[in-house]
Amino acid sequence: MFTNQTRRAALSLAICLLFAGSVLQAQVVQTVGTNGAVDWSQQKIRATGIAAPNPNLPFGAQRPAALEAAKLVALRNLLQTVNGMAITSESTVKNMVLENDEIRTRVEGYVRGFTVVDTRYMSDTSVEVDVEVPLAGLAELLLPPGKVVPVGGTPVVPGTVGYPSTPAAAPASGAATGLIIDAKGLSVTPAMAPKVLDEDGNEVYGSKYVDREWAVKQGMVGYAKDVPSARTNQRVAPNPLVVKAIKAVGNNKADVVISNQDAQMLKQRAESESFLTKCQVMVVVD
Repeated sequence: MFTNQTRRAALSLAICLLFAGSVLQAQVVQTVGTNGAVDWSQQKIRATGIAAPNPNLPFGAQRPAALEAAKLVALRNLLQTVNGMAITSESTVKNMVLENDEIRTRVEGYVRGFTVVDTRYMSDTSVEVDVEVPLAGLAELLLPPGKVVPVGGTPVVPGTVGYPSTPAAAPASGAATGLIIDAKGLSVTPAMAPKVLDEDGNEVYGSKYVDREWAVKQGMVGYAKDVPSARTNQRVAPNPLVVKAIKAVGNNKADVVISNQDAQMLKQRAESESFLTKCQVMVVVD
C-alpha cells in the first residue's frame, strides 16, 4: 500500500518529468548527421561517442581505454557536426574550412577543447560519452570582422565616435526591446549569420548591421518554437515587435523575407532604437 509520502513523491516526480519534457520540446535543437546536434536555445554544439573495451588489453585497463576511445569518436562526431552547420543561407562551416587552411586549423583546435558533459558505462561494457563546445567560441572564429552599419546609414567602425562600446541606457517607455520574426511553417534552417530581407531582396538585418561583440556573445539571432516563448526570452523581453515572415530563401533556407511595409517600419525604428545593433532578434521556427 502506498503511503501519503510515497504518493506525494510520485506526484512530484511526475510533475518534474512533465516540466522537463515541455522545456525540451520548447528548445530548438537541430540534428546534424547521426551523432551530433546544435542546441540553438542553449547555444551549445553537442556530440556523442561510443566505444567498446579492447579484449586484448589487461582487464583493469579495458574500461579506461574504452573511455578514451569514446572521447576520440565523440571528437570526430563533434567536428562533423560543426562542419555541417550553416553559417549563412549560402555557406556552411565545411565550405569555409575547405577554402581556408588557417580557419580549418583554428576550428579543429577549438573543437578539441570540448567539455565532457556525461559519461555512461553500459551493461554491454561499452562506454558512451557526450561532449560539447559553446557556439560563441565558434562564432568568434567565423563571423566577419566587427563593424556596425546603422540601417540606412554609413558604417560605424569600432573605436570611433558612435560605436556602442558602453551599454545603452534603458529603453524609453514604449520603445521596442527586440524583434520577433514569426517564420513558423516556412522550414527555416537555423544559421550563425542569417539575414532578414525585404520583398525586393534588400537586406534589412544581417552581420553588417550588428555590433560583432553582441553577435559573438549571444548569436546573431535566437530561435524559438512559438511566439509566446519567444516573447519571454530575455534577448527580446519585455516589449518586442512581432512581424510575420513571408518565406525562407537561400540554399540553406536560413534567410527570411518580410513585407516591405514591415521592413520600412524596422528601418524607421532602428534610427532611434538599438535592438537590431545588439542582436535582440528572435526567429520562430518549426
